[in-house]
Amino acid sequence: MGASAQGHFVTLPDGLQLHYQDVGAGEPVVFIHGSGPGASGHSNFKQNYPVFAEAGYRVIVPDLPGYGASDKPETIYSLDFFVSALSGLLDALDIQRCVLVGNSLGGAIAIKLALDQPQRVSRLVLMAPGGLMEKEQYYLQMEGIQKMGAAFANGELNDAAGMRRLLGLQLFDASLISDETVDERVAVVKQQPICVLSTMQVPNMASRLAELQCPILGFWGMNDKFCPSSGAQTMLEGCSRIRFIMLSECGHWVMVEHRELFNRECLAFLEEARP
Repeated sequence: MGASAQGHFVTLPDGLQLHYQDVGAGEPVVFIHGSGPGASGHSNFKQNYPVFAEAGYRVIVPDLPGYGASDKPETIYSLDFFVSALSGLLDALDIQRCVLVGNSLGGAIAIKLALDQPQRVSRLVLMAPGGLMEKEQYYLQMEGIQKMGAAFANGELNDAAGMRRLLGLQLFDASLISDETVDERVAVVKQQPICVLSTMQVPNMASRLAELQCPILGFWGMNDKFCPSSGAQTMLEGCSRIRFIMLSECGHWVMVEHRELFNRECLAFLEEARP
């Protein structure tokens, strides 16, 4: 399948080219990956999105700008930049309404899109979403974020050994990381400009959570080294129509470490909350 799997490309009106997977037929479900050196939609969700397609959904898995096989411009990677790109992709595919599934930065993007365009989002599935406290708190408190930024800036991730060390921070059980995933991410990281991570700006949206009107399913691992699991409490207190699944012995990638539970619970949630 290669570093990004074989997918499709679309050029948005502003000239930005995005790469994405588009499989299955039915109600659209859009998977939004997190940040991090070498990330792509396929490498994050390859054990998940085919199951959703088989269950009768149309699955869209984009590479965010700066990641995967999408364009990687020298620009400021703000939350609104990502939301605009994702919204442009949905426009290009004529998707008026969809489910958003977001992990980490992807969770923050999903929340912001649902705040900006509530008519477009039928349900949210969030795995350890970002954007729930101030940026400084993430950098001061979270070991994974500190080490990720340093390793990327120092060029430590251009080989398999360095990348495997970093990805080990994402999981409680580092043995679950496949050689294929390591290789996929090394291939991407060599193309990423430093600004993709150094300029990333995600505001604290905790005060706006009450505006979210759609049903929400959340997941969080208690051993997360990137986004503190206290964010689940923040969301449960701020949102209506929400439930969370908390997991022990689980890091930042619930959909990898507990993929069968994740896939099963998500599909059940989508079925019961069909609009």
